Amino acid sequence: MLNAASEIEVIQASLLRTLASVHRLRIIHLLGDRQLEVHELCRSLGVPQATVSQHLSVMRGVGLVTATRDGRTVRYELTDPEILAACDLMRNVLMRRLSALGSLAAAARIDDDRRETDAAAQSPRITVGSPR
Repeated sequence: MLNAASEIEVIQASLLRTLASVHRLRIIHLLGDRQLEVHELCRSLGVPQATVSQHLSVMRGVGLVTATRDGRTVRYELTDPEILAACDLMRNVLMRRLSALGSLAAAARIDDDRRETDAAAQSPRITVGSPR
């Protein structure tokens, strides 16, 4: 039997697996601004309605989005605005990580160029001429 903390971790893992999709992350960012209908999401994402509906169904299943029906119209929204904040936080962490890696790569490139320049300056020059 799982304790409460373990059960929350299981639910959290399920939610995070759901977020492991580019389309679902884009849906979250689109819904962060306002409620949208499926056709609006399709137009913004450039994917078929069946694809968007499937993603929304999965997202509803873990409680990321809710649907409100008004006649034939169904509008989707985030269940909690902090969902977008959490995704933005992770994006910022990734951007800082990529920036650090980019800085490290740039420094390594400078070191490599310096070594090549030093090696070229120190190597003896051999010229091959025609025999006389």
